[in-house]
Amino acid sequence: MNTNLLQATEFITIKKMVIDRCISDYTKELVEDREPASDYATVQKRLTETNEAMLILASGQHVPFMGLSQIKHLTLKIEKGIVLEASELTEYGDFLRSFRLIAKFFEKNRYQTPILYSYTKNLTDFGQIIEAIQNSISGNLVKSEASRELRKIRGRITKLEADIEKNCAKLLKKATANGWVQDRLFVKKDERYTLPIKTTFQSKIKGEIIERSNRGTTVFIEPEGIRKLNDQLILAKSEEISVIYQILASLTGSIAEEAVAISYCTEIIVELDAIFARGKYSQSIGGKMIEVNEDERLIFDQVQHPLLKEPVPLNLSLGQDNHGLIITGPNAGGKTVVLKTIALVCLMTSFGLCVKHGGNSSIGVFKKIFIDIGDQQSLENSLSTFSGHMKNISEILRATSRKTLILLDEIGSGTEPNEGAALGIAAMESMYQKGGTIVATTHYGEIKDFALQHEDFQTAAMAFDSATLTPKYQLLLNQVGDSNAFWIAQKMAVEEKVLQQAKHYLQNKQYTTKKIPRKTRSRVEKVSEPVVMFQKGDRVWSSELSKNAIFYEYVNEAQAKVFVEKQAFTCTVKRLTLEMSALELYPQDYDLEQLFVDHQERKFTRDIDRGSKKAQKKLRKAAEARQNH
Repeated sequence: MNTNLLQATEFITIKKMVIDRCISDYTKELVEDREPASDYATVQKRLTETNEAMLILASGQHVPFMGLSQIKHLTLKIEKGIVLEASELTEYGDFLRSFRLIAKFFEKNRYQTPILYSYTKNLTDFGQIIEAIQNSISGNLVKSEASRELRKIRGRITKLEADIEKNCAKLLKKATANGWVQDRLFVKKDERYTLPIKTTFQSKIKGEIIERSNRGTTVFIEPEGIRKLNDQLILAKSEEISVIYQILASLTGSIAEEAVAISYCTEIIVELDAIFARGKYSQSIGGKMIEVNEDERLIFDQVQHPLLKEPVPLNLSLGQDNHGLIITGPNAGGKTVVLKTIALVCLMTSFGLCVKHGGNSSIGVFKKIFIDIGDQQSLENSLSTFSGHMKNISEILRATSRKTLILLDEIGSGTEPNEGAALGIAAMESMYQKGGTIVATTHYGEIKDFALQHEDFQTAAMAFDSATLTPKYQLLLNQVGDSNAFWIAQKMAVEEKVLQQAKHYLQNKQYTTKKIPRKTRSRVEKVSEPVVMFQKGDRVWSSELSKNAIFYEYVNEAQAKVFVEKQAFTCTVKRLTLEMSALELYPQDYDLEQLFVDHQERKFTRDIDRGSKKAQKKLRKAAEARQNH
């Protein structure tokens, strides 16, 4: 099935909703891989199955699916030779037991669900395996009655534990009386019974230290008198584990021996799970049984799109008196929704889903469905919108034959209107001659005229409320709609003169093309004011600082550095005013730097210049301090 079709119609979203209602992982994979059918018998069978499932759901009954959620995981473990745990065998036993319960359930409902009953008649009764699991396992524990050897071992374990507890109780009583114990109980450490003795009294109890507490205040001592009993108990428990493993392996093996028969029954149960997932989804959208036909007829009676919150029911008749439909109307009027609804309903029906409709619908089963919708522009493949549409049209033309449903959105758009309309008409004519059933939307008058003149095409329009300028999203058969451009322009207060001229152009296409000369004004260029350039040492007034300052240097074209009482500031150049230049303020050979640095700093700089070792040492220390920092 064409992936673009499934995505464009949002059928993938519908399928996901069905998958979410499946119980088994096997079923989820089955539904994921399954596609809408293209033959009448399969579609009819799927719809009947779904309808029977919906009857069961509506009656409030529940199919006794048991152990189904984990069955794939457990079966794979068995296939890999892994022995199932007790709890897993219990779940597998429930799954096998469900075969008999499901068979009885559908036998009871055989007149209501004859198809589903026919499937379950072949379910095998694995009574011996079920009984063996029930006799051997309770929940997640293996019963002592599972084998004679296990019963004996557990009896020995019980006696050893009683003997150990008795001996420990005597020692604990004595230790408690003497204040040797940290806690008045005995504790198991490394599968050995021990007494928690205070470290200071560890020499009072003969035995082996098994463990020390984290703080070192307590030692856990295995008394000499129970060491032998502990050894015997550990040995008995290892024998118990061995026997339990043999029992679990035997039960797992009995399931593996019937793998082929169980697999056959699992397929039936998984198919039932898929059918009821379809039924649950169909019920959730208010769907009901819909008729299908082999005659390429599409009769929609109040059909509703399942993903829209408040869908307008769609009424449509195609394939009976005509095999082509051209839909016209304004943008955002619902034309594209009609195409998607038609395609989606056909796909859902072929998949076995029941849609919501008025009761008199009939859906043709098509072998191929094509849809060309939306913006087909592709930067990767250097395709314009029109090129993308034409690429799709080319592929559709090659594949079109009888029982092909073709849905075309804005046929011929994206290029020069006359050429686009001609190409659209020629393409639809070829598709029709090859046996295709066509539904297309358009704004082009030429395509509307083609539909009106063609004996096997009909027109339809999307209803539009001209008073409120809102679409009604309702398809009106055998009508021709327009784009409502003049209505919209008038409501948007476009000048009446413009509207009348547009209507005139629409009729005779005689345009006003005379050039109107335009007067131009001469521009008066502004005389720029002279720019003042400041020099180091100039006294300036800063309107930003509201203070007099000494100019130091330009930071960039817009900003400069100035000093106020030997503290630096950055100011906007345009907000500086020259008070008095440095030439007026200071003698010709005056060292201007002393205006900006203090006496000590100037002295240090002079010392560096004349090679003072003391100054160089100070400089190195400052560098080392910066590195360490």
